Amino acid sequence: MRRSLYALAAAAVLLALLVSGAGCGKKVTAPPPSVAKETPPPPPPPPAPAPTISLNASPSAIESGQSTTLSWNSSNATTVTIDNGVGTVEASGSRAIGPSVSTTFMARATGPGGSAVAEARVTVTAPTAVTPPPMPAISDSEFFSHNIKDAFFDYDQYNIRDDARAALQADARVLRERPGIRVTIEGHCDERGSEKYNLALGDRRANAAKDFLVSQGIDGSRIDTISYGMERNVCEQHNEECWQLNRRAHLVMR
Repeated sequence: MRRSLYALAAAAVLLALLVSGAGCGKKVTAPPPSVAKETPPPPPPPPAPAPTISLNASPSAIESGQSTTLSWNSSNATTVTIDNGVGTVEASGSRAIGPSVSTTFMARATGPGGSAVAEARVTVTAPTAVTPPPMPAISDSEFFSHNIKDAFFDYDQYNIRDDARAALQADARVLRERPGIRVTIEGHCDERGSEKYNLALGDRRANAAKDFLVSQGIDGSRIDTISYGMERNVCEQHNEECWQLNRRAHLVMR
């Protein structure tokens, strides 16, 4: 009887141990602590836009002494400069310039996003020569009458005095310019003296004028002489002022 009781007690203890061992073998995991949710960092700012610039010259070709206009337009720039003496300028605008030689202008725009450049060339040429209009052609007779001068003489003289020399030098220039003109030199005297004497004196005056023109390079074959003495006076009053006008070598175109 006791053995039975001991056997039952041992079986109960064994069963208790088995149940207790099974319970100890199961591992119980504690719940994880709560984790705070992290906020992602903000995205980086976008890069600054790159500057842009344009530059033009109008007109692009000028003559020396003229001017042209530089025009520019930029964006995204904090500083704009143009070389060759223009300097720092506003972001957009225009400027009149007058380069003396052909020049390439460069504009530079600078900003947070970098820099940009643009160029414009101005070509400078020498001024165009202005050809004066041709002088209106005039006939030999008009040219002769407008430019030929008489040579005057002292009383009873036929030598070439200073004012007569200047007049005949001017006549020589006229005849050299128009080599086709042929002339007759008339010798004249005032009313004093005999007709015969005055004819001879008028002849000497006409030939003295011819000799002077020949000494100035005028071909003697282009010149004839004649004396009218006192026959063809241009003034009829009887005084020295009038007589002086009559004592002359007068050139006539043939």
